[in-house]
Amino acid sequence: MMKRLPALVLVAVLAGCAAEGGEIPGRAEAALAPSSGTVSLPSGVELAYVAQGRAEGEPIVFVHGYTDSHHAFDPVLQRLPRRYRAYALDLRGHGDSSRPACCYGQTDFAADVVAFMDELGIARATIVGHSMGSFVAQTIALDHPERVDALVLIGSAATLQGNPVAAELVSIVETLEDPIDPEFVYAFQASTFYRPLPRGFLDTAVEESLKVPAFVWKDALAGLYAVDHTSRLGEIAAPTAIFWGDQDVFFGEADQIALDDGIPDSTLFVYPATGHGLQAEAADELVHDLVTFLR
Repeated sequence: MMKRLPALVLVAVLAGCAAEGGEIPGRAEAALAPSSGTVSLPSGVELAYVAQGRAEGEPIVFVHGYTDSHHAFDPVLQRLPRRYRAYALDLRGHGDSSRPACCYGQTDFAADVVAFMDELGIARATIVGHSMGSFVAQTIALDHPERVDALVLIGSAATLQGNPVAAELVSIVETLEDPIDPEFVYAFQASTFYRPLPRGFLDTAVEESLKVPAFVWKDALAGLYAVDHTSRLGEIAAPTAIFWGDQDVFFGEADQIALDDGIPDSTLFVYPATGHGLQAEAADELVHDLVTFLR
């Protein structure tokens, strides 16, 4: 049976508006727990992040989606075996990272992630991207293949161009002004999920999106909409897992087949009755499949 997982969605609404962490008990276990930090990049951008797991463990870098933050991966990090060294960062303009006046294209985000890895001495890593973060992950795999051991795309596609939901989102985001309406943000975030969520997860997602100023909403989406990796998918050399939920209202099955057919070494996982927010809706299944894939 071909496996297929969930993907991303963060747009439809706009049209209408047991971790294995017990490996080392006691104080050693505490050392494997999440810790937070900030990295200053040579560009002057400061990125906030959380890290967990063995310092010498296999590195995994998690890249969140549009207007999200590292908290998007909280359910995954809670379940991820501590033998992995996991990093979840806030992209520029998002979460608690700095908000420079410009440069929110996919190559800008990708360059930040690579610079983040440089600053922390991470030569190579598995890059996990959700939604917009999956496009960032693709860009890293294409432009910096020597830094990628494996690629994991959650709620992804090769492009947003020709996607009517994305086009509708662009038209709405162009009208946003500060302060962003909390009701709009709630509707936006809630529309991306299909299954019940962990307690408090949606509230946190809304709080994190409200941190993002209107100009970042606009510039980041414009940069995302401009990307089209369709003709370059064959250049991705890293083993790739593609996760998609079959109730994703943003990216459909055809998008997943295009990724799977285009990337030479890929496996497509489909999660039934799951929406765009797979990493929260089906965290147990995702972590199980992620660990299996990495092994």
